[in-house]
Amino acid sequence: MTNVCGIDKGLRIAVGAVVLALTFIGPFTELLYPWGLVALVPLVTGLMGWCPAYSVFGFKSCKT
Repeated sequence: MTNVCGIDKGLRIAVGAVVLALTFIGPFTELLYPWGLVALVPLVTGLMGWCPAYSVFGFKSCKT
C-alpha cells in the first residue's frame, strides 16, 4: 500500500539524499550529524513509497 508517489516521492528522495550526503562531506560534519538522522526520514519514506503520517491523516499523493 503506497501513499507517496510522483513529485512528492522524488522530492523526498532527493532532499533526503542531499542532506545525508552533506552530513558526511564538508568541514562541519559533526555539527550536521543530527540533520543526517533527520534526513533518513524523507529518504526512507520516499524509497518505500509509504509515509506513516500520511496514513494517520488519510492523505495520499498518488492519483489512484
